[in-house]
Amino acid sequence: MRKRAWLRAAVAVVGLCQIAPAWAQLSGDKLKVGVLTDQSSIYSDIAGKGSAVAAKLAIEDFGKTVLGRPIELVVADHQAKVDVGASVAREMFGRDGVDAIIDITHSAVSLAVQEVARDANRIVLHVGSAHADLYGSACSPNGALWLYDTYTLANGMSRALVGEGADTWFFVTADYAFGHSMQAQMTRIVGELGGKVLGSVRHPISSSDFSSYLLQAQASGAKVIGLANAAGDTANAIKQAGEFGITQGGQKLAALIFYIQTAKAIGPERGQGLQFLTGYYWDRDAASRNFAKRFQAEMGGAMPSQIQAGTYSATLHYLRSVAAAGTDDAGAVMKAMRASPVNDFFAEGAMLRADGRLMKDLFLAEMKKPSEVKGPWDLLTIVRRLPAAEIIRPIDQGGCKLVQK
Repeated sequence: MRKRAWLRAAVAVVGLCQIAPAWAQLSGDKLKVGVLTDQSSIYSDIAGKGSAVAAKLAIEDFGKTVLGRPIELVVADHQAKVDVGASVAREMFGRDGVDAIIDITHSAVSLAVQEVARDANRIVLHVGSAHADLYGSACSPNGALWLYDTYTLANGMSRALVGEGADTWFFVTADYAFGHSMQAQMTRIVGELGGKVLGSVRHPISSSDFSSYLLQAQASGAKVIGLANAAGDTANAIKQAGEFGITQGGQKLAALIFYIQTAKAIGPERGQGLQFLTGYYWDRDAASRNFAKRFQAEMGGAMPSQIQAGTYSATLHYLRSVAAAGTDDAGAVMKAMRASPVNDFFAEGAMLRADGRLMKDLFLAEMKKPSEVKGPWDLLTIVRRLPAAEIIRPIDQGGCKLVQK
């Protein structure tokens, strides 16, 4: 009898050991997903609360638990300041026990947080940040770039416009890491295509008066005025360019990074015909419309930006990868993230490269004419799809030390 009892106990212990990893492989009593983004400054409309809502929807769609433990969303504001962002990231990883930080939407903050995450051995998934060094010289085994980058945007836009004869450029550039990188990439590619940059001027973030910058651009005689800025700065520059009659005088405006919120702020009267690259548009297909409908319900009618849609995608793929890896260990999760394609409305079948770049297609979009608009957010037409392999920097050209030569 004693022998049978011992055998039954042994079998029970073995059974517990077999199911224990579902509980034992998380480092805490829950998985903590962090959204670190601009909640209070220039990028709050295109990221901000909407990025947190997008991550929340992804957690709900995944099922709210992973490996038998609850998933908690931790949201923080970096205030568009590098020192604040790095400090908050340390607190999120250390004090709060966050396993992964997602979004950021500020290139300089992303570069700083990438190093914080590297030191903490935690994961960071950059969505709205665009500095190409994030998967180049500053690449990290625990970092990924999910949406666009300066090389990709510059490559796609310059080839489209220079190919149409727009071969002289002047840049109005935001004076921070994203703007500098975008201008440098565009200058290089325009030159390679036989074009010429006639000049440039830098402006501080959140500028309200672009008159002096636009007058310099107008006086240059350049065929294209490239706006190497984003969000409210782009909107203000386009509005004021209309006041100076710049496009009426024959010069073309090129928005190097653009969002549905900016299109709505400008309106079809001023923005009609403006072309730009985007990773998501709410009316592209049924799946995109379904996400937009749910997002609107949470956001009081606002449509999701490409950043907010990308935050959903990055969050969902991260959670799927934690489940596949059976652990929240950063190295194991990143391996799982690279092993399986991303499959959602944002990125169908996209793979994550060894350097941390998601091979995500982009779309060439054009703002509709006023006569074509049928609703408040019916602002864009998708012109064509641009395959990732044609516009994203080749893996052997970025200088990432993770890539074997």
